[in-house]
Amino acid sequence: MTIARPRPFGQKYAFVVAGVIFLALLAAAGVRAAPGVLIIPLGKAFGWSRDTISLSAALGIFLYGMVGPFAAALMQAVGVRRTLIGALALMAVSISASAWMTQPWHLMVSWGVFSGIGSGCVAIVLGATVVNRWFVTHRGLMMGLLTASTATGTLAFLPALAAIAEHGGWRPVVWTVAAGCALLIPLAWWLLPERPSDIGLRPYGATEDEADTAPRRNLLAIALGTLASATKQRTFWFLFATFFICGFTTNGLIGTHFIAMCGDHGIPEVRAAGLLAMMGAFDLIGTTLSGWLTDRYDPRKLLFVYYGLRGLSLIWLPYSDFSLTSLSLFGMFYGLDWIATVPPTLRLASEAFGDRDAPVVFGWVAAGHQIGAASAAFFAGALRTQNGDYLQPFVIAGVTGLIASGLALMIRRRAYLQPALQAG
Repeated sequence: MTIARPRPFGQKYAFVVAGVIFLALLAAAGVRAAPGVLIIPLGKAFGWSRDTISLSAALGIFLYGMVGPFAAALMQAVGVRRTLIGALALMAVSISASAWMTQPWHLMVSWGVFSGIGSGCVAIVLGATVVNRWFVTHRGLMMGLLTASTATGTLAFLPALAAIAEHGGWRPVVWTVAAGCALLIPLAWWLLPERPSDIGLRPYGATEDEADTAPRRNLLAIALGTLASATKQRTFWFLFATFFICGFTTNGLIGTHFIAMCGDHGIPEVRAAGLLAMMGAFDLIGTTLSGWLTDRYDPRKLLFVYYGLRGLSLIWLPYSDFSLTSLSLFGMFYGLDWIATVPPTLRLASEAFGDRDAPVVFGWVAAGHQIGAASAAFFAGALRTQNGDYLQPFVIAGVTGLIASGLALMIRRRAYLQPALQAG
């Protein structure tokens, strides 16, 4: 739908659009983080085991990742604006419906299936689509900020949600998250044109009008065809494996179970959630710095350092004294490293697969990230139920980090860099 209303700021209106997408990505990431706050309250309210609750979180994370490559096709078919509004509405309705749940399968359907599908449409692929449409210059910077918002949103809202759960139980958390998604719907409807040309603008930094010639192709077939072609190269499998481990060691493990693990050591939910929020703040710094380093150093060596240090820190955590000092040091360090892996991984994908195919390939690699996160969310909950503590899942996750560190050095680099990458 063409939007005829004049907009302020001229070409700088692109930053307004980026702001709307930033908020949407924060909300979607917050949806995926909320189960970490609900583990203890739902266990107390219904007597459900942690592996049951973790399974719903794992299902949501899995769909959050797997929907991504296909969400791009939906955005091309019906538009970014409609896709975003539909996804926000689906999340708001499904989460609201969970306020009346009484059985575990209600949790699986609401927080697992439907919120997973909705949040999967509001993920990295959304940010990439909008940045490519609205920016010619500062693409790297804007993509870095939007990427950081996914991790920041996962962590930033947790203290408030934990305080709500501590004082009011699980249902107020449900209503708060649902309301946050619903409030963004009119904002997206009012402020988000489909393309710059719809409001008489050029992309930010463009010197010529954009060629609005969207090819009528079977985009679903292209997504699957690109995947089939990419899987024939070892580089794809190395990137997929390392990003699987990235998800396994971040939002799947820490994002879902850190609060519950702290609870096992007598640390209140609000304080534990505050530590996660601190990780989110340091994540903004770490991701931005990682992008700067990626432009200057071998991305394989950066991944070697990131995954290696992450693995060692996860092995150390369950053996620490869980004092405020040790947890704060862990939180600051881990926040800097949370998704610092994204810029070098995207750089390697662009080098290996070229400007045309790299975004789709990276979408599939990002799906591997969420598969790993889903695996850790369920795996850690199951081991906690079986053994009574989180020692094994954290040590195993730490070992996988060390494995990813080695795999990163095995990735072969092409001898050229894409022009668009150099300009970004």
